[in-house]
Amino acid sequence: MTQVTVSIGSNIDRERHVLACLDALTDTFGDVQVSRVFESEPVGFEDGRNFYNLVAAFHSTLTVGELQAWCKRVEADNGRLPGSPKFSPRTLDIDLLTVGDRCGHIEGVDLPRDEILQHAFVLRPLAELLPETPHPEVGTSYAALWAAFTNGDQHLWPVSFTWRGRTLSHPD
Repeated sequence: MTQVTVSIGSNIDRERHVLACLDALTDTFGDVQVSRVFESEPVGFEDGRNFYNLVAAFHSTLTVGELQAWCKRVEADNGRLPGSPKFSPRTLDIDLLTVGDRCGHIEGVDLPRDEILQHAFVLRPLAELLPETPHPEVGTSYAALWAAFTNGDQHLWPVSFTWRGRTLSHPD
């Protein structure tokens, strides 16, 4: 079994789609670890609707290609249209961040995902969820990467969020 991390985001009917994604993850992979849920300002989007973002970690025996297909299927099940413009509103966005310590272009997916080092809405929840885990390419822990993160124009904050009777997050 390999540890997999995914980022989850939504800026259309955010709570419903994040809950549906978490249910799908648990139904498929069993035990899923989840970060706090953050609201974030959109980065690069014309539409100004804020996102909900979080990171989930789980174990799987699926290949990278099978994991990617699973992500796209769950996105489609939640109303995401394939071929939508890159910076358009979305019901659900699930991105593979890491699959174990695999690096490179594997089965059509670049691992680890570049956004880990570029966006606060990916790195902060990942650093909270797996603080001591090293980035597969850089070798530095996610907590240390977050502590050194300097892209201060990305604003995000934890929000109240409950899933299956469990409080995942609340405002600081």
